[in-house]
Amino acid sequence: MYSKETNNLTPFLTFNRQQWAELRKSVPLKLTEQDLKPLLGFDEDLSLTEVSTIYLPLARLINYYIDENIQRQAVLHRFLGVESQKFPYIISLAGSVSVGKSTSARILQALLSQWPQERKVSLVTTDGFLYPLAKLTEKNLLNKKGFPESYDTQRLIQFVSDVKSGKPKVTAPVYSHLTYDIIPDTFETVDQPDILILEGLNVLQTGIKSNNVFVSDLVDFSIYVDADEKYLKEWYVNRFLKFRRGAFADPNSYFHHYSQLSEKEAIETASRIWDEINGLNLHKNILPTRERANLILTKGINHQVETVKLRK
Repeated sequence: MYSKETNNLTPFLTFNRQQWAELRKSVPLKLTEQDLKPLLGFDEDLSLTEVSTIYLPLARLINYYIDENIQRQAVLHRFLGVESQKFPYIISLAGSVSVGKSTSARILQALLSQWPQERKVSLVTTDGFLYPLAKLTEKNLLNKKGFPESYDTQRLIQFVSDVKSGKPKVTAPVYSHLTYDIIPDTFETVDQPDILILEGLNVLQTGIKSNNVFVSDLVDFSIYVDADEKYLKEWYVNRFLKFRRGAFADPNSYFHHYSQLSEKEAIETASRIWDEINGLNLHKNILPTRERANLILTKGINHQVETVKLRK
């Protein structure tokens, strides 16, 4: 059913693509090519085959965990003699810049929303909890954007805690990738979902906490999207080049000045940004959290998942 680990003490079961795909069983794929297209990232071209091979078995597993969680809550409420109350199931999705976290999160949201049991699934990215540019500049953190210290961690933990406790209409700040900043006086509302997917670089980190609580303490199931750094850097550079020809050309873009670079200059600039910021953050703060996840999706070339590791 799954590959045998050479180290019997590993906390994970490891599956190749075929082994994992078999765990889809008879779950139907309701997504169409038309549904899939808007879920994909700017530089990704995942197929429905990838969705059915990797993400359908994952959605099936998560639904089993959710059913178990609902039963556990019912047992607790019976024991306490109180009226049953449903609390959101929180899924976190971590990984490096350019690994495709956002795409994975959107695909999961779509699949979990279409499950036979009707469930309300909200998706929030932790980008909204970055400090505004003015504050990052004041704190001399512009070159450490995405590092733990660049987030308003206390506000993020309070947000997740409020959602987890069943509070209605919890608001989260909204981030603009165009202006590279928090949009003033703009919020998205999470109103008592059945499932909250929390996606971001920092959702598994334990370096910064609030009131002795980490974000990961409030998560029911955690996923880490992994890939060799050579792929991550290549994907980042390719994305930078596409943005240079597209979004960066917008005069309102924070990175508009990059649109004037030649292709050679753009490749050199993107490589330098990776080496000095994103690669450094990966090794110092993100990659060390990988083994804390409940499930690890490891990608190879073309963003195709090659192996899945599931915590025992």
